[in-house]
Amino acid sequence: MDFWQTILVVFRRWYVALPAFLLSILLALAVYSSVPKVYNSTSVLVLTLPATGASQPADPDRPRDQTNPLLNFDKGLSTSAAILIEALRDPEIAAELGVPPGGDTWFEVGNGSSNPELLITGPFLFIQGNSATPEGARDIVGKVAERARVELANRQKEVNAPASTYITAVEVVPPTMPAAHGGSRIRAGAAAGALGILAGLAATFGFESAMNARRRRRRAPDEPAGSAVLERVG
Repeated sequence: MDFWQTILVVFRRWYVALPAFLLSILLALAVYSSVPKVYNSTSVLVLTLPATGASQPADPDRPRDQTNPLLNFDKGLSTSAAILIEALRDPEIAAELGVPPGGDTWFEVGNGSSNPELLITGPFLFIQGNSATPEGARDIVGKVAERARVELANRQKEVNAPASTYITAVEVVPPTMPAAHGGSRIRAGAAAGALGILAGLAATFGFESAMNARRRRRRAPDEPAGSAVLERVG
């Protein structure tokens, strides 16, 4: 059945297609309103070395050169950022932060790359908090940023790094104002609406088929009688 035949059937059986179309719209609106809003807040941290560098002189009386930490980036900072990202992705840490699996609040930590395999790309930590409430989204971002600093300090203690060489996490972008993200609601509503329209078309064509079958059954008893009359005339 081509496009114009489909349109013809829909117009002929408008009293079936129209209610089905209206029901599909109501279904889409109901699904859209039932899906909760998700609020997002983001923050960015950058790992930096102290102004005196990554090493401590053996002679404490020896003066040390001072360097601008924002001009002193190396691969070690990128590696440390990758280690920190993997640590923060641990489900146990999420549970300790009060974010159980399947809850209405969760967070994501990355390095800004869309490729999850490219962790060592820079000394940055991108944190995104998601929640059903604006307060929840912003709160979880702050908790993750603080936990990142704690994890960074603990791991440097574990390797007995001199305190004067500790890497620090500097807040480049503070937690942003939470914004509602309606992509999932729109997708759910669109999917429900599409299914409703398909169901309406199926009902319309089903009704059309039923009416055609009924019409054929009504015509069937008349055909033998007509044939007998023709035979007698012959």
